[in-house]
Amino acid sequence: MDRTETLPTAPAAPEPPPASRPDEHSPPTRRSPAWARPALVILLLATGLLYLWGLGASGWANSFYAAAVQAGSVSWKAFLYGSSDAANSITVDKTPASLWLMALSVRVFGLNSWAMLVPQALCGVASVGVLHATVKRWYGPAAGLIAGAVLAVTPVATLMFRFNNPDALLVLLLVAGAYATVRALETASTRWIVLVGVLVGFGFLTKMLQAFLVVPVFAGVYLLAAPTGLWRRVRQLLLAGLAVVVSAGWWVALVELVPASARPYIGGSQGNSILELTLGYNGLGRITGEEVGSVGGGGARPGGGGGPFSGQSGVLRMFGGEIGGQVSWLLPAALILLVVGLLLVGRAARTDRTRAGLLLWGGWLLVTALIFSFMSGIFHAYYTVALAPAIGALVGIGVTLLWRQRRLLPASAEGAGTRWQRWRPLAATATLAGTLAVTVWWAWVLLGRSPDWYPWLRTTVLVAGLVGAALLLLVTRLPRRLVPVVLGLGAAVALAGQVAYAVQTAATPHTGSIPSAGPFVAGGFGRGGFPGGRPPGGMELPTGGQLPGGGQFPGGFPDGGQLPGGGQNDGGQNGGGRNGGQGPGFPGGGRNGVPGVPGGGQVPGGQGRTAGGGMGGLLDAREPSAALRELLERDSADYTWVAATIGSNNASGYQLATGEPVMPIGGFNSSDPSPTLTQFQRYVADGKIHYFVGGGGFRANGGSSASQEIAAWVAETFTAQTVDGVTVYDLSAGTEAS
Repeated sequence: MDRTETLPTAPAAPEPPPASRPDEHSPPTRRSPAWARPALVILLLATGLLYLWGLGASGWANSFYAAAVQAGSVSWKAFLYGSSDAANSITVDKTPASLWLMALSVRVFGLNSWAMLVPQALCGVASVGVLHATVKRWYGPAAGLIAGAVLAVTPVATLMFRFNNPDALLVLLLVAGAYATVRALETASTRWIVLVGVLVGFGFLTKMLQAFLVVPVFAGVYLLAAPTGLWRRVRQLLLAGLAVVVSAGWWVALVELVPASARPYIGGSQGNSILELTLGYNGLGRITGEEVGSVGGGGARPGGGGGPFSGQSGVLRMFGGEIGGQVSWLLPAALILLVVGLLLVGRAARTDRTRAGLLLWGGWLLVTALIFSFMSGIFHAYYTVALAPAIGALVGIGVTLLWRQRRLLPASAEGAGTRWQRWRPLAATATLAGTLAVTVWWAWVLLGRSPDWYPWLRTTVLVAGLVGAALLLLVTRLPRRLVPVVLGLGAAVALAGQVAYAVQTAATPHTGSIPSAGPFVAGGFGRGGFPGGRPPGGMELPTGGQLPGGGQFPGGFPDGGQLPGGGQNDGGQNGGGRNGGQGPGFPGGGRNGVPGVPGGGQVPGGQGRTAGGGMGGLLDAREPSAALRELLERDSADYTWVAATIGSNNASGYQLATGEPVMPIGGFNSSDPSPTLTQFQRYVADGKIHYFVGGGGFRANGGSSASQEIAAWVAETFTAQTVDGVTVYDLSAGTEAS
């Protein structure tokens, strides 16, 4: 008998679960082509070059966060809480996770611009890599490369990954959260969906409630498409929610449970509470505009917007004025491709990956964009970096999906047979051509907002783009060897405008609290940090000149068109006031209601639309003169704070120059009750503060008046001296004075 007849028959391979079956919209399961890995390497190297090139030119970038990085590099307590100074008087007005990365780098490499900013650039390169991996996993290497390239050259991404705001780490954590969601959706993995919760929780520790904008999207897509039973999906999402609470809540609990006397004051709050900061100033206040102590709140205003730093809200906000050039180059294309992709999926199975991916990235884009569009509180153009990964992913998915639709015949069309096969390639290529035409037209509009900046580029993009769109219509009839040329032309013209903006952004130093990508745009934040490029109402700067640009503060001014606080200075200049007093509008004075400039002289800025924060101590810091720095460093070891001054940005310039703690009275907006007048008098009596430096301050929309009271008390009690145009008071005789 044949021996093989006695062997048991191998069992049939089990049928794959529905989620793992290939569908008509997904790329065939095969190994990546030979070009995929070299192309990824080139993408990451080019991204690294873009983000690291000339990185040190921006100096301290946002000095508000740079001072906190310096403090965290010398004090572990300041590191933990995100304090503005190493003596731990007050924190920044955000949670500190992004500061941790930069402070650790500074501890290793020393305090300098590169050590602080390189972690931000590396977050950008990592974000591009993770986005590529996420999109490639379901849609193939071409889709992943398109998605990563779009993110890399989005102008606002180039800006934020070269800057020290929290947005760089936030984007990386949220893209990683999307990757973990994709992995969880493949096998209904509890481990991966819990990791999503952990990543979102650390996103909260980076930029508070903004990290939660994607939570309904991640949860909703998992609840819809995970290949397991409903109640298991619900239980897994509850575990993910618990992971968010634990990963974010430990720091919140620490801050709330530690006695206030044993930790720094929570900057941005009026009650020294992280919960108040989370739900108020950095939470619902950003939506409603009721941000107590803010310079731009005050609720919704006629025409939209919540104040001079909010702009006009509405459905077209992401396309308008300055904001359009930051992020919206491919936003119309992303919306078109999202709708077309969902139509192509039709009534696919619940677990269909193509639909799940489109809902994941489309939900991210729509939810975030709508909230940004209609929020009435402070809104800055650079917030839109949170939209860039979703735009890149939708463009990558949509383009490759339509390209494959040229050839595939779905099973549902078998009855239609030849007719559907005849028309589908034309419909797919027509949609791609139309999307390209819309994209180049929108680039033509955006480039037209900077008419003096390479005007030839605008025309070139439009003409070449329309030619590329026409060739796409004929692509099925072109020789095969010409198809890559047509696709390359389409990609080049689609990205040309934003690549030019990104390169210009990388080549331009950016400092201050309101950075903006790309060349000057009329009506945007111009030289010196003023919307439109000049102060409102034709006001003169302290140097007597006007800044170019024109335009007005978007959204108008509170109190009938006046700067918050309003009024004229009572005679002081450069932040001094009479005998160091203050004008009615700003502690420390300044002419025409403009806050005092630390160090005196002209508002910082320089060339370019965003090269300076302007507003003399509210939005940017200024490096003190050598004589003033020498004075502040004198006997510094004998004092807890070598100086105190009004406003965090004002203090940051002195702190970064000396490397010694400087107390920022009132926090960022000089409207926090930290310290109170009584506390400040006690510090002076105990010999903890050496000098008080005049200038700075900007109070609006309520908040504490403690900073004004302190400035007035110092001016009345101590003798002023002037050092290179800056008013300084020696508080070392504080015991007798108090």
